[in-house]
Amino acid sequence: MSVFTPLARPELEAFLAPYGLGQLRDFQGIAAGSENTNFFISMEKGEFVLTLVERGPVQEMPFFIELLDVLHDADLPVPYALRTTDGQALRELKGKPALLQPRLSGKHPTEPNTQHCVQIGELLAHMHLATREKTIERRTDRGLDWMLKEGSNFISHLDDAEGSLLKASVEEIAREQARIMALPRANVHADLFRDNTLFEGTHLTGVIDFYNACSAPMLYDVAIAVNDWCSFEDGKIDAPRARALLGAYAALRPFTAAEAELWSTMLRVGCVRFWLSRLIAAETFAGQDVLIHDPSEFRKRLEQRQETHIPLPFAL
Repeated sequence: MSVFTPLARPELEAFLAPYGLGQLRDFQGIAAGSENTNFFISMEKGEFVLTLVERGPVQEMPFFIELLDVLHDADLPVPYALRTTDGQALRELKGKPALLQPRLSGKHPTEPNTQHCVQIGELLAHMHLATREKTIERRTDRGLDWMLKEGSNFISHLDDAEGSLLKASVEEIAREQARIMALPRANVHADLFRDNTLFEGTHLTGVIDFYNACSAPMLYDVAIAVNDWCSFEDGKIDAPRARALLGAYAALRPFTAAEAELWSTMLRVGCVRFWLSRLIAAETFAGQDVLIHDPSEFRKRLEQRQETHIPLPFAL
């Protein structure tokens, strides 16, 4: 189970007391996390999620709190940080930054359809529009520079075919980096996979895990979402789902000509980012009781993205 920092009931009760939420009824670790420690917390006054941030500098935590406040104020279904009775949002537990947030209703969709994808496209557009004019700056630690460095280093860890695929991708990123970084920007989720959303039927009830959020090209966020929400098991893009997501997004925030030109590249960049992070996690946590996502999933997707047949709609 991916609980990197276990908690005992007495220390958790002491941490929760300043929120004024009544007695602790129950708590349990969440196995799905691969980077942070999360617990479901049941209190007299409701259901919550406690996150202990395991990766990233403490000084960046105010960014996440501010971003979630902005998105909550824009009526988006996000888990904003709760404050203690004396107004504290960011606290510390067992030496780790800790946030308590409302637990959102719904379940992760396992087999998304076009209606799910419409909801995701609209959510992304609303999030980008809410932050585009006043973007909160944060440089991701897994951006293009990280992909270039780690990708170059990891080529030698792979067999010839995979190494050639990664080498070509790294070269493309280096070649297009300046144009990518010049694309229209906003705050992006940067990890909007199915398991970071909650649905009741086809109604989106929650978006969670913003700890990869940053200021970046909006198209990067769209590419990451399409790669997960609109892919078959063999890595190919499902055209109806992709058109549903992209059309719903473009109806609210039309794509630009520059974005249309770099769409295929950005789909590949999104694959490289998660292929690399999963390869590194598989090596780092080999043999440990930690959830490790399958790296081959994104290798297949990257292979399939060498040609892209789903253009951006309504490019201006």
